[in-house]
Amino acid sequence: MPFGKKKDEGSSKADKTSEASKTGQKKSPRGESAEEVKEPELGDIKVIDGVEYIYTRNRKYMLTPYEPAYVWIRKDQYAPGIGEALSFSTGGTSKKERDELERRIAKLEEELKKKGIQPQMAYPAQMGAMPIGLGYMPGLISFEYPSPKMKRRIIVLPVTDKTNYKSEGLGELATKRIVSRLESTGTVICVDPNTLNIKGSYFEPANMRRMNEVFGVQAILRSTLSDVYTSSSKIEGKDEKEVSFAMSKLSIDIFNTETALMMKQLSGRNPISLSREKGDLSSEKAKIKAIDLAIEMIAEDVLKTVLSVDWHTRIASVEGTKVYINAGRLSGLEKGKILEVYSPGEEIIDPKTRQPLGRKKGAFKGELEVVELFGVDASWAKTNKGGSFLSTDLVYVKQ
Repeated sequence: MPFGKKKDEGSSKADKTSEASKTGQKKSPRGESAEEVKEPELGDIKVIDGVEYIYTRNRKYMLTPYEPAYVWIRKDQYAPGIGEALSFSTGGTSKKERDELERRIAKLEEELKKKGIQPQMAYPAQMGAMPIGLGYMPGLISFEYPSPKMKRRIIVLPVTDKTNYKSEGLGELATKRIVSRLESTGTVICVDPNTLNIKGSYFEPANMRRMNEVFGVQAILRSTLSDVYTSSSKIEGKDEKEVSFAMSKLSIDIFNTETALMMKQLSGRNPISLSREKGDLSSEKAKIKAIDLAIEMIAEDVLKTVLSVDWHTRIASVEGTKVYINAGRLSGLEKGKILEVYSPGEEIIDPKTRQPLGRKKGAFKGELEVVELFGVDASWAKTNKGGSFLSTDLVYVKQ
């Protein structure tokens, strides 16, 4: 990395003393006096042979031996983490440019308020604990994974596009981003709804229960993308490159397939300032970044809701001494894992609201031990206790 070598402080001080005694004043390689040479700060910009470099945290630090904590990298190759984006998102720019950008952000926010939309703001205290984002800000969502640590099967339905950019396919893009974001955590399996051969609406109670009991799908996500706005301009006197910002809103409804009821409604809007893009296709890039950030604002809550659903699967078939399970390596099962088998229980209805609360476990039928994992997500087990298992029986991980 350019300018990434760490200086030896002891030798540096000795050199300075020696040089100062000879010349009376230390000169930098570019002829600057010692008084003019100072330690760079995060976000500082330096131009070398017409190329801009930014002083930032070294992502290899603590991962690779002898790597310095901070380095200079080319600005066009720089992708900030969310903490850096907040701490010096305007670092290295002139006051005139910063004032112009702030004015445009304020103008866009004012336009949104007139339409009855309150922009979602991001503050360092909030964003410091917020996970790193999608795509341009890779990372994983951090939260307590409930026991057992088994992947929940969910369906992410195609995102409904209510924007003014339907021809650009933002709904399809958002669907792929949501699936990618959730699966990257290693806690869910996104099932393609087209493989289930469901007739009628996915939200019919009978279809939901069939998805739960037959296919092991435990939640359905229904999403809507709306309120996508962009603002672009060229700053006079600075350069001819266009600067764009974008705003988007993503809403997600989460349904529990066992009860056929909505568990939670979530929505998020991206912080406008973090959607900044510059140069060719800046408006399109800003829209994509805005969608990524909107997903990030609610991704953790989506996963916490989905993972709150109790994990279970179903016996696929029984052949002699082998009991085949409709879950395996992909779901998180391991050889030797002990499973409990219950018959399907009755549905419990709240007597006051008349709403289903879920199904309780039926009669305990015995225990199984996973012997072999096979296929994409299947396994077979041997009987440790009990017997007379049926393909309608439900399987839970023994706690």
